[in-house]
This record gives sequence, C-alpha cells and structure tokens, in this order.
Amino acid sequence: MAYRRTERTEARLAEVRERIVAGALAQVAEGGYASASVQAVAERAGVATGSVYRHFPSKAELFGEVFRRQARQELGVLEEIAGRDAPALERLAEATEVLARRALASPTLAYAQIAEPVEQEVEAERLVLRRGYRDAFARILQDGIERGELQPHDTQTYGAAILGAISEALVGPLSAPRRRNREALIASLVQFTTGRIREHSRA
Repeated sequence: MAYRRTERTEARLAEVRERIVAGALAQVAEGGYASASVQAVAERAGVATGSVYRHFPSKAELFGEVFRRQARQELGVLEEIAGRDAPALERLAEATEVLARRALASPTLAYAQIAEPVEQEVEAERLVLRRGYRDAFARILQDGIERGELQPHDTQTYGAAILGAISEALVGPLSAPRRRNREALIASLVQFTTGRIREHSRA
C-alpha cells in the first residue's frame, strides 16, 4: 500500500515551508539577495539546510517564490489605486508616491526587487512585477483618455516609461538610503510623472 501523508503531516510540512519563505524574505530584506544563502535562510527559519532543499530544490526556486509573493502584494496596492474613481492625474500622483514610498521604506528589499543581480528564474519573477506596474500605470492613463482628461497616446509605452523613470531614480537612493531627503525625492518623482503627462495633454 502506498504511503499517504496524514492531514497533520501535511499541515506540519506547510508550516515549515511558510517559515522558510518568511525566513528568506527577512534575510533578503536585511542583507540583500547576495546575503541570502540557503544556510542563512535555514538558520532564520529554525530548520536544517536539508529541509530547505526538500521544499525548494534550489536557491533560485526559493526566491522565485519569495519574489512572486511580494509581487502579488505590491501589485495589489497599485492596482487598488488604479481602479479608483478619481481623476487620472490624481491617481497617477498617488501611485507614484506609494510606489516610491514603499520602496524607500524597505530599501534593501526594494533594491533586490529592482536592480540587484539575481538568477534567471528570479529575474523572471521581477519581470512579472515590472509588467504589472506598467499595466497599472497604463490603466490609469487609459482611464484618463476615456474620460477626456488626457490626450490619446500609447498607454503601454507611457506606462513603461513612467515605471522606468521611477525605478532608475530610485536605484541610487535605495543603494545608499541615508544620503538623500526622501520627501524631496518623492515630491520630485510625482512632479515629473504628472508633469510629463499634463504637458502632453496640453500639446
């Protein structure tokens, strides 16, 4: 007769897996992706290194899961803003501010999500996050066009350009978070993104 796991065993394995994921997230948030060895994650999770590998065959697979979960959480926040019934420029300003503020609040984790060298499998999850952000910005812009608030334009391209500008502007401050005034940086990003779209709409 084939062995079948009991519900108790399944629950215990699920609990261990969640501890491993939580430990991996905490490690990358504190020391960056380069610091997040399987051994370091195992120590944080309170399990043996072999237990990590039983749940995740490689570091890349583990952090692919970590980044995937973070992507869902981060995108949920931006998509909620994008879906509000408010003027497009107002939503664009808020989305820009929230994206920048959340990144600057957890600079090491945000840097890992944006720019730190990672394996191809993890990069694939980062790409999903970037596409989601782009689409959220594009949705705001498309709503603005449909409401007659903005002039017609390629919303996907503009959404990608907005995200690219924000990400590039954040890379330096995230790698050296104490060297710049956060509020001034956030204000500048909001002014840039909304100003560019407002300028286009007046053309």
